This record gives sequence, structure tokens and C-alpha cells, in this order.
Amino acid sequence: MSKLNPPKIRVHLITGFLGTGKTTALRSLMAQKDPAEQWLIVVNEFGEIGIDGAVLGDNGIPVAEISGGCLCCAAGAQMGQTLDTMLRQNRPDRIMIEASGLAHAAGVIDELKAPAFRDRLDIAAVFTVVDPRQFINPEFARNPLYQDQIGVCDVLLASKTDLCSPEELAQFRKRAATLFPPKALIAEVEQAQAQIAWLDTPVVEKPRYRIKALPDNTQGFQSQGYTFPAGQNFDGERLCRFFDELPSLAQGLVRAKGVFQVMDTWVWLNWTDGAWGANQVSWRRDSRFELIAKQFDSDEVYRRLQAALEA
Repeated sequence: MSKLNPPKIRVHLITGFLGTGKTTALRSLMAQKDPAEQWLIVVNEFGEIGIDGAVLGDNGIPVAEISGGCLCCAAGAQMGQTLDTMLRQNRPDRIMIEASGLAHAAGVIDELKAPAFRDRLDIAAVFTVVDPRQFINPEFARNPLYQDQIGVCDVLLASKTDLCSPEELAQFRKRAATLFPPKALIAEVEQAQAQIAWLDTPVVEKPRYRIKALPDNTQGFQSQGYTFPAGQNFDGERLCRFFDELPSLAQGLVRAKGVFQVMDTWVWLNWTDGAWGANQVSWRRDSRFELIAKQFDSDEVYRRLQAALEA
């Protein structure tokens, strides 16, 4: 890579509700860091262990604190200014951002993809630290902020597993396995002790893939998934028309759902029981669509999806 086109800096967001162990997870990663790799750290809160704004522990890693509010809301401009200043003063290989437990994670990702950073930063694996007991609690599941943090991540890190009963862990595993889009990695740890190798978790899907879990697929159903890179916008009207036409494209359709970038926002479309609906979603990695049916032409479905992209 030439000096005119330096490699992008890998950025990892660590998010999660208050008290789940985000700071502990970050410290565990720092303890395993290759001494030859240069890091920067941005924190949006005083963690449960305490951060002094100059260094974290004895590692000598540059740290910046952004106080007050959420990284993507009141502190959004400050985050951009802080990152820009740190990048002028340092040449890191990796940036770690610990967001407040009250941060809207998708908004943080949008800030990192802003034009000022688009050519400098690469959004690598995003982590969300959860307490399995909260994860299986319907009150948490209905919380939009909690949904946002779960939806945006690539790596779902279940902490405090030593405080969970076997039944609670079983419920966590069952629900986590059905998340859409699926997570690149679901890990269970005690006391938020993350493994350094998880930073390099692959986050790029193939353009087409088979759905990994097809429950009770004994009646001749087939499945297919499709992905499109972030940055490719879908046309809202064409996408609606595609979902309206799904029953004629897929014989015996039983499930169809997807997340799509539409006019630079992200929406979740879900077809079930002969009808479909749409909601905003926090996923930012790619647009993707999955369906399960008795019979369909995979190439034709892909052609129709391509046709729904903006010209």
C-alpha cells in the first residue's frame, strides 16, 4: 500500500447495557494486545473500573474520553473532532471505541461512516456485551435501545455466565441462534474475558448463502440468502413491489425477511402468514434477504432483488 493510499484503520465498537462488563472486556483485550500493534481508545463513559483520560492501566495506549450523552447524539460532533485530533497525532493500527450503555449503537456506526472518515476507517467486528439474564427478559427485549445494541453487532458476547442457571443459558442460546441477521460469533464468558482473536472475526458474507438453521426441514423446503454491500441503496417502491410479488416467485413460501439500506436508512422487512411489514433496524453491515419455500428460482429472485436497487 502506497503512502498516498495508506491502509484503513480497523475500528471496533464495544457496546452493551450498563453494567454488562464493557470496560472489563476492553481491558481483557488490551492485556492480550501484540506490543507491536498500535491502538487508540475512545470511551464515552467512566467504566466500572475507571479510566483516567490519558492511559488505561499501564499500557501507555492513548485514550480520549467523551463525556456527556450518547456518542451519536449530544456528543456526536465531539466524537468526530476527538477522532480527527487523535488521528493527526497518532498512526494507529486499531481503534477501540467503548460506547456508553445508553448509546444508540447504529448512530455511532453512522458517525464512523461519515465522509470525513470513510476513506480512513474500516468498521471491523462490532461487539455487544450482554447479560444472558437480561437478554431473555421480555422487558429488555422490547427496549428499543437494547434492540439497537443487539442488532448492530457482529460478535455477541455473553458475560456473567457464572451467575446464570443452566436453564437461563439454554434460553439464551436458543434465542441468540435465531437472531436475524445472524451473528458472526456468539461467545459465552465469565467476567467479560474476551479473546484477542475475536477482533479478527470475519464479517463479510458471501453474495449467496444457505440458511444455516432450517428447523424440521423434512418436507422438501429449500432456502437461500443473498447479501449486498453497504452503500448500495434499494429503491423503496421497487422493494415493496418485490415483497408484494413474493408469493408468485416462491411456491409454498413460508418465510421471507431481510434488512435493506433504503435512502441511507436501514429497514427490516418481514413476510409471514401472507402479509409483510417494515420497521427500522440498527444493522449496518450489509443488506440481506432470506427466504424459505417449497420451490423457487434462485437466479430469478436474485435478478428481482438487483432490479430493486436504485439506478
